[in-house]
Amino acid sequence: MKLYYSPGACSLGIHVLLEEIGKPYDLVQTNLRVPVPDRDLTPINPKSKVPTLVRDDETVLTEFPAIAYWLSTTAPDAKLFPADADGMARTLEALDYVVATIHMTGFGRLFGAMRAKTPEEAEPLKTLGHEIVARGFTRADAMLDGRDWLVGPYTAADSALFYVCMWSGNFGIELPPNVAAHFARMKARPAVQAALTQEGLA
Repeated sequence: MKLYYSPGACSLGIHVLLEEIGKPYDLVQTNLRVPVPDRDLTPINPKSKVPTLVRDDETVLTEFPAIAYWLSTTAPDAKLFPADADGMARTLEALDYVVATIHMTGFGRLFGAMRAKTPEEAEPLKTLGHEIVARGFTRADAMLDGRDWLVGPYTAADSALFYVCMWSGNFGIELPPNVAAHFARMKARPAVQAALTQEGLA
């Protein structure tokens, strides 16, 4: 397998999962600051974004939830998704909330504000982005009340929450207590430490 990634991007969550399952893989760093038509990733993934996973049969898989699910089904011993239907549904529910809401809807606006050409353009993006991220972390905090992980045992959803927690410090966002404790537990996992070291983020 081959993972196309950008250091500290959402691909970090998939990088962690690859370390969790323990199968061989290669890393290819891509520069997301290069215009889309010129990215080395574009011929492989026309969406021109990470994570992009090239599997052993040379087929390409994209989108965080899809890659996470495929990794879980091909490496069941890693238990990245629960085996029962309700546990799987709850994991997908939590994973999608982190990726689609906290990341794309919330942090997406904050990243957009950084690219804005004027303060007037940036300010509403920053304001709404902070509000959405704060609500998202509050919801995640409630999900973690009385437990170590989002859905009972450790799952792929926890890897997704980890990468958005990594971003919080860049925007001065304080993590609520249960989320902060989860972030600390994640950073103590060997798979996370390995991924951070390989991406130069340790």
